[in-house]
Amino acid sequence: QVQMVESGGGLVQTGASLRLSCETSGLSFSNYQMGWFRQAPGKEREFVAGVSRRGITIYADSVKGRFTVSKDDAKMAVYLQMIELKPEDTAVYFCAARWSVPVTTVERTSTSYHYWGQGTQVTVSS
Repeated sequence: QVQMVESGGGLVQTGASLRLSCETSGLSFSNYQMGWFRQAPGKEREFVAGVSRRGITIYADSVKGRFTVSKDDAKMAVYLQMIELKPEDTAVYFCAARWSVPVTTVERTSTSYHYWGQGTQVTVSS
């Protein structure tokens, strides 16, 4: 059974940093492309960042230069380092896994992902 558990969220002030973690089990992790999404109240879930099987990373324009996604295949975990947080970053953050044959691709579409965590709340106060 696949499990994905996010942690590291919290309430912080503008300009602060947070590091989200997503620990997985039940996956052949190295065969999956990993992504981070977020959903703010009243808004659709949106792509934040993703890392391909080979470690290629892509980001939403709104977080480029501030967020860094990484993974550790041995630990079967993916991380999202967030700096210079803004109130508009406030959302529930989800990690997701997508079975991927190509080792270099990253999908931005949430419906392309097969497994999801339960989410972790990030709140940035102004």
